[in-house]
Amino acid sequence: MAFDQFKETIKEVDVDARSYLKYSESYLELKVFKILMRLVTSFFQTALVGSLLLLALFVLSIAIAYVIGQTLESTWLGFVIVSVFLMLLALLSYKFRKKLNKPIIRFFSSHYFNKL
Repeated sequence: MAFDQFKETIKEVDVDARSYLKYSESYLELKVFKILMRLVTSFFQTALVGSLLLLALFVLSIAIAYVIGQTLESTWLGFVIVSVFLMLLALLSYKFRKKLNKPIIRFFSSHYFNKL
């Protein structure tokens, strides 16, 4: 009799363990889906805002180059000055890229893990 009761208890434990694993797997799938969707939406939002800001910078740099060119009475010189400034900015960004990575990673990791 004790053996039959032990056998039933073992069956119940097996059923409970399988049920727990099934629900844990479902929960993990939902969690991964949630994280991936946040990642995808964040990527597209960043890409959209970044491209619009890049377009605005492009138009603004043309306007600034034109104003500088009008001031110097040489339009091409205004464009050259703005182009050189943008190239210097790009070179400085490239040179200090490793120093820029740490704060960016720190910011996004704290932002990302606080939302989980």
